[in-house]
Amino acid sequence: MKKYLFLAIIALSLASCGVQTAGVTKGMQYSQMYEEKPTSIVIMPPINKTNSVEAKEFFYTTLYLPLCEKGYYVYSPYLTMEMLQSESAYDSEMFIEGNINSFQDVLGADAAMFTVIKSWDKNSLSGVITVGVEYILRSTTTGTTLYEREGLIKLDTSISSTGGGLMGTLVNMAATAINTAMTDKVIAGRKCTALVLGDMPVGQYHENYSKDSGTPAGERIIKATIK
Repeated sequence: MKKYLFLAIIALSLASCGVQTAGVTKGMQYSQMYEEKPTSIVIMPPINKTNSVEAKEFFYTTLYLPLCEKGYYVYSPYLTMEMLQSESAYDSEMFIEGNINSFQDVLGADAAMFTVIKSWDKNSLSGVITVGVEYILRSTTTGTTLYEREGLIKLDTSISSTGGGLMGTLVNMAATAINTAMTDKVIAGRKCTALVLGDMPVGQYHENYSKDSGTPAGERIIKATIK
């Protein structure tokens, strides 16, 4: 009995240590971002690692507004896309780990936001839309990664009603399939972006600029199911 009590005390001690070490602030986790203080961001075309051909263009449209709302000046995605295509630089794979000083020289951007789409699926029968994206913000001056976070978001669009037996189940399945078909994957992409970038330190055009460094930082990888 004493042995088990001793082991329980050790387990509790380890658990409490875990809680203490988990208390990381944004200032600690994103120290480079607070040091460089980027004010302008260029959004790079997403890197699509899925079989959904449309994912790259569709997801690209979800990034502009959340970054603006975080207090940053964001270059027009459409003008940026047009410029990159004209310069044969449409593939972000060329830049994600390379030199990106040219975006500072040409545009004056302080940082470049890269995204890697890992999941972009819609299951009409189960009513679940899955979007998995990694977000990487790099400094155009030093090349340092200022912010990196990943989200795996499942948007549950299923419809269920009580009763009805087998017929009710079939009706629910049909209603779920229709609702999922009508719920665009772009909506799931927007929710993923909003959730993952929610932990990003705000820029100088936000009212809380330079006041959020003491705020607890979130986990690097987020997994969530949203109804």
